[in-house]
This record gives sequence, C-alpha cells and structure tokens, in this order.
Amino acid sequence: MSSQQKPRPRSAGMGDIEELVRLRGYLLSSGSGAYAARTPVADALWKRAYRAWLSRVLAGDGGGTVQVSVIGPAPALLACAVAVVDQRAPTAHCPSGRSGWVQTVVVDPAARRGGLGGLVMDHALGWLRGAGAEAVVLQTTDAGSPLYRKLGFRPSGEELLSLSLGGA
Repeated sequence: MSSQQKPRPRSAGMGDIEELVRLRGYLLSSGSGAYAARTPVADALWKRAYRAWLSRVLAGDGGGTVQVSVIGPAPALLACAVAVVDQRAPTAHCPSGRSGWVQTVVVDPAARRGGLGGLVMDHALGWLRGAGAEAVVLQTTDAGSPLYRKLGFRPSGEELLSLSLGGA
C-alpha cells in the first residue's frame, strides 16, 4: 500500500457507534480474554453499556479525556482504537501523573495485515501526546504484541491483575 493510498484515521462520530460495537465484539463477544462475555446475557449487557458510553463520549461528555480513533467510513469501519487520559499519582516515569491508556484496538479481520493497526495507533498516540500524557499503557494479546513492540511499547515487569467489584 503506497503512502498516497493509506486511509486516514479520524475521530469517531455518532454515526460510528454500531460499527464500533461490531469491532469491539471481536474482543468481547468472541475473544478469549478474561473480559470476554461468557453468556448471551453478558454479551447483550456489554453492548448496551458500550453504546451508552460511546453516545456520551462522542457527544463531548468525556471531559476531553477520551478519544476514539477510527479508519473507514461510518457504515463500514476498518479499524478503531480508544485512548483515555487519566490523572494518576506522579511517578519517576510520569512526573505529571498524566497517563494514557489505549484499549479496544481492533482491525476488521478482512482488513488485517495491511498496516491499519499502526495507523489507528499513531492517531491515538498523537492525541495522547497532545492531551499531555507522559506515559501510555495498554493490555495486549499475543497477536497484537508485535505491533505494539514495533511502536516502542515494552513489558513493564508488572503483572496485570483484575478484580470485579460488581456488575456482570
């Protein structure tokens, strides 16, 4: 794919919600991670909650702390990534405490291996830089790890643990 043919990432809009739910479904409806839905009820629950969350965030109710980057036209997205900035306690690695989190990086299976994951990640990381994030973390799968390593991500040496405090 030449540089002139590369699709341009953009910020998601309200018309992208159903496609964003579809793409996230590759992680949560059919994925194998601890976060994946295990029942039809759990699957319907995350979809309903994600639509509501996207509606708020894309309407500007995210307080400028969330960016949803996409590639493709509204009726048929090819890739997406969600970037979140939060304020954490300062560390030597992140003295301001302004930290970024990248999640829901998904490329439609029919469009994989064409560089779209890198393009949507570049868009998300550019937004995080502009939002003042000094460090970025993400959780990955074995399939996604090569892309993130190519972008400069390295293991933190910490084990990611999870605890559900309620809900599904």
